[in-house]
Amino acid sequence: MHLIPLAVDAALGRGEGLWIHGDDYDTPDGTCVRDYIHVQDLARAHVAALSLEGGEPFQAFNLGTGQGRSVREVVRAVERVTGRPVKVTLGARRPGDPPALVAQPDRARTALGFAPRWLDLEAIVETTARWRRDHPHGYEGAR
Repeated sequence: MHLIPLAVDAALGRGEGLWIHGDDYDTPDGTCVRDYIHVQDLARAHVAALSLEGGEPFQAFNLGTGQGRSVREVVRAVERVTGRPVKVTLGARRPGDPPALVAQPDRARTALGFAPRWLDLEAIVETTARWRRDHPHGYEGAR
């Protein structure tokens, strides 16, 4: 599972809380920086890729917003959106985790005409929080 759903679950009191793996990275707040893209934007990009004609038989694209957000930024956004604290446990770095990974989406924009619509972190968190509240057991509970 990924950071935003894990942080939302921690705010909703599910599980044992959220682990932050390292706070001594060379980033503004010491936590890893990643590019968080909304699942609807990912789906739109995949649909756009299906319409590619000709060209290379295989093409790779970076899908993201091009904006990096730290783990602590995500935690704060989850707390603001849910109105609840996120229980955080600080752990050691995971081997091989780079300080920052942010998509370079220019090629997807040019080749697919793709640009993410969901750029606001709190809006991404809000849709995740709503889904997790309404479907605590995921898709299995949605049937």
